[in-house]
Amino acid sequence: MIKRLGYERDIDGIQYLLQLMKLEGISCNEDLFVIVINAYRRAGLAEQALKTFYRIGEFGCKPSVKIYNHVLDALLSENKFQMINGIYNNMKRDGIELNVYTYNMLLKALCKNNRVDAARKLLAEMSYKGCIPDAVSYTTVVSSMCRLGKVEEARELSMRIKSFVPVYNALINGFCREHKMEEVFELFNEMAVEGIDPDVITYSTVINTLSETGNVELALAVLAKMFLRGCSPNFHTFTSLMKGYFIGGRLCEALDLWNRMIQEGSEPNTVAYNTLIHGLCSYGKMVEAVSVSQKMERNGVFPNETTYSTLIDGFAKAGDLVGASEIWNKMITNGCLPNVVVYTCMVDVLCRNSMLNHAHHLIENMTNGNCPPNTITFNTFIKGLCCSGKTEWAMKVLNQMRQYGCAPNVTTYNELLDGLFNSKRTREALQIVGEMEEMEIKSNLVTYNTILSGFCHAGMFKGALQIAGKLLVGGTKPDSITYNTVIYAYCKQGEVKTAIQLVDRLSNKGEGYPDVFTYTSLLWGVCNWIGVDEAVVHLDKMINEGICPNRATWNALVRGLFSKLGHLGPIHIVDNILANGKRMGISMESGLVSCIVYYLNLVATVGQPLALTLLEKAKRTSACFFLSSGTCQITHQELFGTCSAIAWLLT
Repeated sequence: MIKRLGYERDIDGIQYLLQLMKLEGISCNEDLFVIVINAYRRAGLAEQALKTFYRIGEFGCKPSVKIYNHVLDALLSENKFQMINGIYNNMKRDGIELNVYTYNMLLKALCKNNRVDAARKLLAEMSYKGCIPDAVSYTTVVSSMCRLGKVEEARELSMRIKSFVPVYNALINGFCREHKMEEVFELFNEMAVEGIDPDVITYSTVINTLSETGNVELALAVLAKMFLRGCSPNFHTFTSLMKGYFIGGRLCEALDLWNRMIQEGSEPNTVAYNTLIHGLCSYGKMVEAVSVSQKMERNGVFPNETTYSTLIDGFAKAGDLVGASEIWNKMITNGCLPNVVVYTCMVDVLCRNSMLNHAHHLIENMTNGNCPPNTITFNTFIKGLCCSGKTEWAMKVLNQMRQYGCAPNVTTYNELLDGLFNSKRTREALQIVGEMEEMEIKSNLVTYNTILSGFCHAGMFKGALQIAGKLLVGGTKPDSITYNTVIYAYCKQGEVKTAIQLVDRLSNKGEGYPDVFTYTSLLWGVCNWIGVDEAVVHLDKMINEGICPNRATWNALVRGLFSKLGHLGPIHIVDNILANGKRMGISMESGLVSCIVYYLNLVATVGQPLALTLLEKAKRTSACFFLSSGTCQITHQELFGTCSAIAWLLT
């Protein structure tokens, strides 16, 4: 009767029968109490199970290791760690000899609470007391050590024991997390020497890591090895490969793999469908992604929060409020309550559509719906406010998020800094920088780049260079944005030679790769501080490196060329560029002609004859101009006929 009540989770009925048995003097054996304790565990009443355990003496039953183990299991299921420690002490006091099952639960409890050092001591105690640890014992400790980043120590521990497949899997997973693939393949070799066959978990873990890092070809090689060893891949294996194809920009191959899996009779689960939907959303293929979600339901696999949040996020990035709202409504209709990720995606799409008040109301509703916003939610809203120029409101939200118990992080401050600098509120931005230092929030590369850019736009070039120095001293590795901003600042300060040295270092030593923005800033600086002849040398170098000048590049060069048009000596440089354009990779469509004509036209008396000559040369080379409205043939009569034609060139 008690067993049946236990399966039905009728706790009141169990307690009634126990009390009745006590009153009638009916003794109870350990098996009965095991049933009762398990019933409490299934009902989530671990403390009640413990209270019942302490009363077993009243029913004529002595505690045994079996009953102790089931009590420990109940407490462990709810992570009642302090109570577990008390039970362990009681067992030692009562002289109960612990078995391997007891030790494994104690090890699990310690590891679950990140006490791996204590777990290792307990592992040693097992052996000392003659209880030989099994695969579960070692796997529990090794897995926990790897999870906490102590992979090398876990490896040392495994070398002192007889390793099992689960132990190797834990180690391989740990090294994969740290992307130490050389060590991973060493473990594969060791398994082969020991005669231990990797299982589907081993192979899938490695394939997943290789795919996530974009190394799909090696992942395919591991898959081939897997087939050769007679190990059949599962859907997780193929899903990992598909994810790798998506990351590598190989959409067609990802879809082909999916179709092959379906044709072979594989039945995708929720994770597999979510991977496909996420991949399609990342390519902006929202119609196809929605279609997959519909097919998913027809096949009896129901979307979860991840499915809906992925779709809403995809629509948010596309700025499609209607699409996001439809998915939101469908989610609610299907009885799937939105989590904080889904809410945050909706806040994002509302902000992208300038519906800031609606986004604010949604955040307020999150608390009422028992789903409080987190830091990411507030960061998303702050970004939306800053992009709309609502920096005052964004500063208020910074204080509001603290009231919700959400601590601002570096992303929060980065968004605020970007908004304040763009709004030309440099003083407030500097206050935010000071607040970050007070709060001991470490700046990252985005922070430094934002401050660098903000200082440059505010004309604070010396300060920008000081920030760049602070970045390097702090050990943060600069990227192309950092270098471009620093080169721009050097040129503005007149330190062009330093800028040239930095560009040369980027090109020659592989510390970075100069791009069109790098050279545009450099050419502007060289034209203004050294001369056009020197600028053309760097232009030639730029083109030889395979970097194509854009309209801004030509604009900087031509502006420098004709800044003092009274001295017409530099015109031979233009002739040289046009005459050798093919060799230098310059086409007349590049925008060079448009820029030159515009500047010549600014000094009509002197410049128009030169402009006409240039246009005739352009005409002979069948030149055309790329304008905002498309590619158009323009004659010199049309160009100089009206002022509107000049304005057309500048659009």
